[in-house]
Amino acid sequence: MLPRDQLLQGCRNPEAMGALISLAEQALRTWEPVWSDFLAADLLEEAQERLGSLTELTLASDGGWPQAERRRLLLRRLEISDGEQPEAPLQGLVITGNFLFDPAEPLDVRQGLIQAGAQAGDLGDIWMRGDRGAQLILRQEVAEAWGGRTAQVRSVEISTEAVAVSALQLPASRTPKQLSSVEASLRLDAVASAGLGVSRSKMADWIRAGAVRVNWSVITSPSRELKQGDRVRLDGRGELEILEIQPTKRERWRLVMQRR
Repeated sequence: MLPRDQLLQGCRNPEAMGALISLAEQALRTWEPVWSDFLAADLLEEAQERLGSLTELTLASDGGWPQAERRRLLLRRLEISDGEQPEAPLQGLVITGNFLFDPAEPLDVRQGLIQAGAQAGDLGDIWMRGDRGAQLILRQEVAEAWGGRTAQVRSVEISTEAVAVSALQLPASRTPKQLSSVEASLRLDAVASAGLGVSRSKMADWIRAGAVRVNWSVITSPSRELKQGDRVRLDGRGELEILEIQPTKRERWRLVMQRR
């Protein structure tokens, strides 16, 4: 048995981490590799920090494309980890709908699929394909149940088609980019909109909807002030790290940020 109490001490999400510890114990007991459901980036990072310290266990992850934010975690015994990593059981899903008059974001698609019966752990990254629909990666184990289904995203009725991941038009890879900006305040909505390249009003809406995390905690107040070292993550848009904050002579703030 693993030192569960020690691994859970100070954990941000003890219930989810406890489930991953149980998967690790299963992998150690059965000598068979085990894949988790899709994990959000904060849980994945914490799991890698905590479970990665166990000498008898090795970890890897896969989300279907190199910069995937939501990924499945592979847990297996050290003794059987030589050679190539097993392929993650993943499938693609193409969503078709007319979003011309009611544009949607990945968060809208995720909520619509969950309302239609999907579990959060079934769904990997989601990206829009203009006003024609969206594509996403999901657990292969549930792909058959989702092929040919209909659901609703915002006011739009959608249809779904299960395809191989290789048949998807994957998002363009993001290159880490350092940028600077001068802002009148350190408010979350102002800084994040400048760093992630979206309007301030849209960013404020996403913050209120719970789509933005600061240092892995969901923040719903657009007026939350940021400080040096903070990490801002927006689902589907990547992460922004505040590298430096300096006051200017005109009582504004000069920021140096890195976007990934």
